Amino acid sequence: MTDLTSPPPGTAPAFTDVRLPKDPRAIVLLLHGGAEHGTRAVGLRSLSWRRGRVLARHIAPALKADDVGVVLLRYRVKGWNARPGALPDPVQDARWALDEIRRQHDLPVVILGHSMGARTAVAVADDPSVLGVVALAPWFPKGEPVDALAGKVLHAAHGRRDHITSAKATLQYVERAGLIAEATFVDMGPVGHYLLRQSGLWNLVALRSIQKVLDPSSEG
Repeated sequence: MTDLTSPPPGTAPAFTDVRLPKDPRAIVLLLHGGAEHGTRAVGLRSLSWRRGRVLARHIAPALKADDVGVVLLRYRVKGWNARPGALPDPVQDARWALDEIRRQHDLPVVILGHSMGARTAVAVADDPSVLGVVALAPWFPKGEPVDALAGKVLHAAHGRRDHITSAKATLQYVERAGLIAEATFVDMGPVGHYLLRQSGLWNLVALRSIQKVLDPSSEG
């Protein structure tokens, strides 16, 4: 896992930020946000991808001290792009990423997703390597399936001033997921979507939620 051989944007998914301790015991796969539609490549100017890099940089030191690595996936294209008979584009990319992590390391995985990344995360949570999902300001449309979370863990956090995705929808999703999985919701208070206001609190919630997935007895 190295960004030295990452393919050009748009041609293939890639791990662009890899922060691994010498002997990791688990890996956090970080999935950035996107848009409902869009076939433009996720390039170096992508704000969603850049927000993922900032998040990775802030949580990686504490995770590394606990022998947990972080890898950031860059999608091929920016959109969810639902099509009949085909997996959405970021779901395809996340499946590739999980297969690649398993091929190289075969370790437990926690998926940390923001916005569309959280929607992608719950779609691939049925992967055998995945222990659970941490969803920040997730995009969970009405009726979004919860089946892939069966027997897994979901920790979701959302702010009440998010005008891009819905905190109410997230709470409803958590309630449905709670019928088949361990699922919790954190009210982030009067903050918006982009993890900018109260960024330190977002980072802390992400970190503690990851730790709870890995070590359920943790006080977090």
